[in-house]
Amino acid sequence: MGKQGTVLLLGARSDIGGEVAKRVCRGREVVLAARGSAGLDVVEKQLRDAGATHVRAVDFDATDQDSHRRIVQEAGEVTTAIVAFGILGDQELAERDEREAVRIATVDYLAQASMLTVLADEMPRGEIYAFSSIAGWRARRANYVYGSTKAGLDAFCQGLMDRLHGTGLNLILARPGFVIGAMTEGMKPAVMSVTPDVVADTVVDAAGKGRSTTVWIPRRLAVLAAVMRLVPRPIWRHMPR
Repeated sequence: MGKQGTVLLLGARSDIGGEVAKRVCRGREVVLAARGSAGLDVVEKQLRDAGATHVRAVDFDATDQDSHRRIVQEAGEVTTAIVAFGILGDQELAERDEREAVRIATVDYLAQASMLTVLADEMPRGEIYAFSSIAGWRARRANYVYGSTKAGLDAFCQGLMDRLHGTGLNLILARPGFVIGAMTEGMKPAVMSVTPDVVADTVVDAAGKGRSTTVWIPRRLAVLAAVMRLVPRPIWRHMPR
C-alpha cells in the first residue's frame, strides 16, 4: 500500500471514512471533501492527532458530477482515495415520490460511478476504498431502493477491479453488514453488526496485501449471504431491513 501522496477523503463526515483516514494519514496530507464545513474541525483534529502533516477542506457536492474531476485534480497527487459519501434515504417516501428514489440513486450509485471513474483515470498508483453493503446482495422489500444502488455499485466495482489489474492502482471494496454509526442512529442493529473501526481495520489490512479485493465484514457474513440467495421469495419479501 503506497504511503506517499495525498489522502482524499470524499464524504469527510463519514464514520467509516474518517476511521480509514486515521489509519493511513500518518506523515501525509489529507484533503477533506464534504458539503459545507460544519463539523470538519473535529475530523481535522482527529487526523492531525493521528499524524497527518496537513489537513485542508474543500467543498464537495457529490451530485455535481461536473466538479468531480476538478476536485481530484486540485487535491494534488492522490494515492489514497476513500469514497465514503452516501445516504440511506427514506424508503417509504421513495415508494411514493420519484424524486426521493432518484435522489438516493444519484448519490449512492451515479455519483459513485462518476467519482470512481475519475479516480481510476487520474490516480497514478495506490488504493481506492469503496463501500458496498450486504443490502445489495439481494434487495429486500424493506429497503430495495438503497439496496439496488449498492447492487449496482458492487457490480461496477467488480468490473473496475478487472480494469485496474496490473496497473499499480488497487480497489478495495467493503461489503459490511449493518454498521452501527451516525447513518444508522436510532435503528435496531441487525445480526452480525459491526462498528466503523472494525470496517476500517479490515479494509486497511486488505489494502496492505497490494491487490484489489472484496472483503465481507465480518468474514462470516459471506455464509449468511450464501443462505440469503436460497430463501424463497414468498418468505424473502417479509424480511426486515
